[in-house]
Amino acid sequence: MAQDSDDSFEWESDGEAEPSSAPASRNMDAAGLSTLDPNGRANGEAPPNSLVEGYVGMGFTREMVVKGIKEIGHNDSNALLELLLTYKTLGDEAAGNCSTSGLIPRSTEDDDDFDFENWDGDDNADGREPNSDGSGHEDFLREMSEKDNKIKSLVNMGFPEDEANRAITICGVDAALSVLVDSIYAAQAAGNCSYMNPSEYEVTDRGFDSFGGRKKARLMEDSKKKMKRYGGGAQGSRPHLDGYHGERMPLPYPMVGFNLPTDRLRSVTRSLPKQAIGPPYFYYENMARAPKSVWMEISRSLYDIEPEFVDSKYFCAAARERGYVHNLPIEKRSPLRPLPPKTIFEAFPHYEKWWPAWDHREQLNCFETRVASPNQIKQIECALARSTNPPPITVQKYVMDQCREWNLVWVGKNKVAPLEQDEMEYLHGFPRNHTRGVANTKRYKCLGDSFQVDTVGYHLSVLKDMFPNGINVLSLFTGIGGGEVALHRLGIHMKTLISVEINEDNRRILKGWWDQTQTGTLIEIADVKSLTNDRVESFIRRFGRFDLVIGGLEGEQPALFYHYSRILNAVKSATTRI
Repeated sequence: MAQDSDDSFEWESDGEAEPSSAPASRNMDAAGLSTLDPNGRANGEAPPNSLVEGYVGMGFTREMVVKGIKEIGHNDSNALLELLLTYKTLGDEAAGNCSTSGLIPRSTEDDDDFDFENWDGDDNADGREPNSDGSGHEDFLREMSEKDNKIKSLVNMGFPEDEANRAITICGVDAALSVLVDSIYAAQAAGNCSYMNPSEYEVTDRGFDSFGGRKKARLMEDSKKKMKRYGGGAQGSRPHLDGYHGERMPLPYPMVGFNLPTDRLRSVTRSLPKQAIGPPYFYYENMARAPKSVWMEISRSLYDIEPEFVDSKYFCAAARERGYVHNLPIEKRSPLRPLPPKTIFEAFPHYEKWWPAWDHREQLNCFETRVASPNQIKQIECALARSTNPPPITVQKYVMDQCREWNLVWVGKNKVAPLEQDEMEYLHGFPRNHTRGVANTKRYKCLGDSFQVDTVGYHLSVLKDMFPNGINVLSLFTGIGGGEVALHRLGIHMKTLISVEINEDNRRILKGWWDQTQTGTLIEIADVKSLTNDRVESFIRRFGRFDLVIGGLEGEQPALFYHYSRILNAVKSATTRI
């Protein structure tokens, strides 16, 4: 489930590791924008052909890829992908209206770190020389004032401030408001490039062959309506846009999904569109409390299937609110055996000895990717040591807030501690020592990002009778293999597993588990961008069709989800042809 972006990717390497092979190395010295000449060459050399072919394999034209590399270089693959998607969305109108030369979109973190007080004016993005008479400083202040006014106008029109800021960064502060609106819609489409009904695009062996005239027309019409509604200025109150990313997703209560193993009376049925019926079956997880717009986009891109929202506290002793979009049958599910403990004391009875009567927790909260620091633990213990027994209500509240936030347990008199890594493995449904062998802090992180095996296993259990001879699995953003462990515990043989996971520690954990428990073929790929549509087809010709495409991400990561949707459609298209 993890897909970190801080590891750069070398397109010359296919990123594939046959069983027992070391992970592919990455090129950390790729040329950036400053080393490109006017012809788009790095240090006088043409961009690597494999780099261009990689993006062509994702469905972009060769001319578009070269144009994008000329604009911003190829050091930042996510920025280049976003630019290419923008070209594709507006049919290159973005390139005509928004000057991207020398203006690589900045991340929110970069904007926060920018020091305006110490800005020296030498890094002039549009190539103007600073004026010695001080007018350059005045121009800068005027430009910042214009930028603030335009951001305010766009915000009053209903756009999020960060999207407004990015549009101005890309298009320039002098761009007309209508151009900025178009840019925001283009950026939304770039992140949601596959979030449309299947009839709106054509899936070919080269991926998304065309973004679709109707999609572009709808984007342009939306922007015109937006401008007309507000008269090109900041008027009226700020309405919520459909799918506005700040709006929270309405979630069911209780969060029990379509059914639970204990259900006897409740019956839920659903019908899927014809094009969504498996195989291949797909299964995609994200945080339940991701913004409404994220869930709308995921659902739209996956055939408008309704998410199944589940809190894992109904399967184990810890909460974990997640949503799942899938085309699996929902009848005849069965839980993993043995059934996991549902309360803290069932899981860890030895903690009951020290548990104070005023701590009424029966289950733990969702696991974080980090744990309480020794200083935080010390503050809790000091607060208890200075208090009476039982402590005053104010102290109890402080301690309980900390215990709930950090999932602290009582290990002695007035002594709390975080869960151990093997305890987290147990509650998540992994075998003991599954993550052992990497640093403790990394173990906490990868467990916090992983599937809850019992929950996922309940959903995947329907595959057991359907594939008695085993299945071929394509796992995107695999993490430490929660889905794979679930299949194994269900007794489903994985004949072939193609695993895509960029984090080296996660890959090592998965391979260590695979070598100990499996007899099938494992191929690990470091970066999802290297899994082109042609390469997907080559795997299908080699191993047969993929029966399950499984994956998951945390929160808003549209550029990565684009690849999940792209690869799923490539699997379906190649399976149909072959």
